[in-house]
Amino acid sequence: MNKIEIAKPKSPVQELLSETNSALLVIDMQNDFCAEDGFVASIGLDPAPCREIVPNLQALIDNARKQEIPVLWALANYDDALVPPTFRRRKEVAGIQRDCCVPGTEGYEPFGVHPADGEPCFVKHSYSAFTNPDFEEYLRDQKIETLVFAGVQTNVCVEATIREAFNRGFHVVVAEDCVASHTQQLHEATLQNVRVLLGCVSPSSEIEEAWEARA
Repeated sequence: MNKIEIAKPKSPVQELLSETNSALLVIDMQNDFCAEDGFVASIGLDPAPCREIVPNLQALIDNARKQEIPVLWALANYDDALVPPTFRRRKEVAGIQRDCCVPGTEGYEPFGVHPADGEPCFVKHSYSAFTNPDFEEYLRDQKIETLVFAGVQTNVCVEATIREAFNRGFHVVVAEDCVASHTQQLHEATLQNVRVLLGCVSPSSEIEEAWEARA
């Protein structure tokens, strides 16, 4: 008697990535957020978790490129002359003197992973990538329906962009081993918010498998 094989059901992430056009969004992988001598370290926070995601993140980027999934980059430019007054006010209240992610400084430069030639980079002057109108315009033009999130800080720029993506009708997937924060408790809180309210949280290996299954 022939053995009947029952197909394993797809996970919610596999289903979503097989049915929609997706892109990988890498947020704020810059020296000031990740390096031992960057801005985050200078204000007494620990950027080590942001460095630890680099191998997994590089593998996810490589897989996206191989599968011809668009890789998009959001880069912070927090020059005091360009950020909104609310942003400057928070810095003043905290008594922070050091600049963060200003073009022309080492802190602005990429950390660990780098855009390839031709990959879109969207510069932002606040937390969310959607504060740059070119970002949403690109997503609409390219008919991107799902964003796979990676980068730092989970509870700051990653979460700010996730919330706006959800509100604007984009599906959300977070690569849980490719995002990090200087504060583990806040990192976990964001992931739980996503699970409950905003989208899917998945290991990068499952995302890679879903992309490969589309080929």
